[in-house]
Amino acid sequence: MGNQLDRITHLNYSELPTGDPSGLEKDELRVGVAYFFSDEEEEVEDRSPSDCGFSQDLSPAEDGPFPVSEVEFSAFCSQECIFSKLRENEDLNVFAAETLLTMCKPGDLLELVAAAQPPHWLIYERDERVIHLHKGQIRRDSLLEVSGGRHGRIVNNRYRYRPLPPDLVLQNAAGHVGLRSEEICWTNSESFAAWCRFGKREFKAGGEAHSAEQQYFLKVHLSGGGVHLSGGGVHTLVFRSLEDMIRERRRVDASGILKELVHGGKP
Repeated sequence: MGNQLDRITHLNYSELPTGDPSGLEKDELRVGVAYFFSDEEEEVEDRSPSDCGFSQDLSPAEDGPFPVSEVEFSAFCSQECIFSKLRENEDLNVFAAETLLTMCKPGDLLELVAAAQPPHWLIYERDERVIHLHKGQIRRDSLLEVSGGRHGRIVNNRYRYRPLPPDLVLQNAAGHVGLRSEEICWTNSESFAAWCRFGKREFKAGGEAHSAEQQYFLKVHLSGGGVHLSGGGVHTLVFRSLEDMIRERRRVDASGILKELVHGGKP
């Protein structure tokens, strides 16, 4: 199929043989390549609420919900929808961290949003604690401290995969606390948190076997957010792996700019 995006975006990696990247599938052993990264895109700054991309000036003490101006997406693997962030299908409003804590259950997938940076994803543990990948380390922190004035939401249904039971989600997350860049194989907070919740090897860098038949289609819905591109409508990008698709989607989330387009692609 023509007009493919075969992006080579991996930096600072070493190649190691790996079998069973998900840690869950025991029936087969597969040799692949694991790419180990520092998560330089996860440099989180202290921001005031007015810097966080909201449609009005907010105080951290305000509860919400609050509307956010942001890009909307849907994603497909073959004919199956695997990801959806569309305002027409879900509530995309965000809440102050204090309010978000009253809504969370152990094992929930959380997203913190701010302007000009990718969203930060976390696994809620309990007692206000979260586990997340931040600045090259998997950490356990207080959500109130991590939020830094940013607002957030629960995104359990953003990916359409079947979730693991909450106790396994927490086991996945807690079992990696303390690991650093040279020991981990996720490129960003989203891939790590999503792997904890869904257990799919595709969220790990190098955890996916490429094939000519399997492609990922990312649809960018320009009418729903502040993407800097004339023409409007829906534009489609094509990727060879889930990890590459996530990295590009997060870049667009942060910049609002589409560098590469494939027009007319349909899953």
